[in-house]
Amino acid sequence: MKAPLIQRTSGMSDLPGSMASMERGRWDRADGELWKHSRFGVIRASVLETLGISQTTTYRQCQPGGRWRHLLPGVVLLSRSLPTARQRIEAALVFAKHQAVVTGLQAARLYGLRAGPDPQFVHVLIPHESRVLSSGFAVLERTRFLPEAKYRDGVPLAPPTRAVLDGVRRIRDLDAVRALLIEAVQSGLTDIDHLHGELNVGTKRGTALPRRVLEEIDLGVRSVAEADSLEIWHRASLPTPHRNVVIVDHDGNYVGMPDTWCDEVGLAWEIDSNEFHYSKDAYARTLERNCRYAAAGISVVQTLPSRLRKKPDAVVAELRAAYTAAQARPRPAVNIRKAEPT
Repeated sequence: MKAPLIQRTSGMSDLPGSMASMERGRWDRADGELWKHSRFGVIRASVLETLGISQTTTYRQCQPGGRWRHLLPGVVLLSRSLPTARQRIEAALVFAKHQAVVTGLQAARLYGLRAGPDPQFVHVLIPHESRVLSSGFAVLERTRFLPEAKYRDGVPLAPPTRAVLDGVRRIRDLDAVRALLIEAVQSGLTDIDHLHGELNVGTKRGTALPRRVLEEIDLGVRSVAEADSLEIWHRASLPTPHRNVVIVDHDGNYVGMPDTWCDEVGLAWEIDSNEFHYSKDAYARTLERNCRYAAAGISVVQTLPSRLRKKPDAVVAELRAAYTAAQARPRPAVNIRKAEPT
């Protein structure tokens, strides 16, 4: 057995109430040695004891004025500073024991996703037979089907599809669920089929919003603004819209790819952001697009994203009026084809 780093005769295990009884240099050397046995400064109190640090000393060091910080039951940070995101992850894994994997929003961040709320806790999956309970910022979820870990920067993560869905299941804000799922699909981290499959075999708790968003993505929604526009379109009681389609003229020449297309009457609806038009090049492309629409005889409605929520009734009225006007003239000689994946 390896000899303790600090001999009990040194006085560390019988440290009196005042921390002044140990010279700073001796503590600095001790911390340096203990850090080598930690994960980013995170270590179990039981490990400290095997290294020669008594439970009493550990307790006192984690009190105000001490050198360390108590993170979770039996888990210590060898510093007084607030734990970093990585240290919180390590603490949750150390606390969970077994073959734990990180999932949810924290895992989504490690996979590179940036949408959704900042993680407020570390969500960890553990074997069903484990009896460790959630505590503090460590949320432990028991599962009979513990997924095989995918490692990022040395952290065991649930597979991307499982991690993202575990994250959105705990979000109650529709826009946040939309943003995270759309980013996950558009980034190529997962796809709509895998998301549907995971929802069908996993827990049904908290899946109402994700299922709604997946239906929107199935229809071609690629942003929160487009999801808002889909709701507005349905409120206007107009024919089923087409999304992610390319419009070509009778010779097969490219005309445009509108955010929403009503094929029955040849009506295009574009959600044009102010930010997009801050660029002169982008503004010029928008003018060129509108000219192609006009040349092909296509009616077009342009709407700012902000109006979808601030003035939804006005937008509904505009769409209905545009549809009525388009219906009154001959349908333009244009066709649609599915857009190529990007």
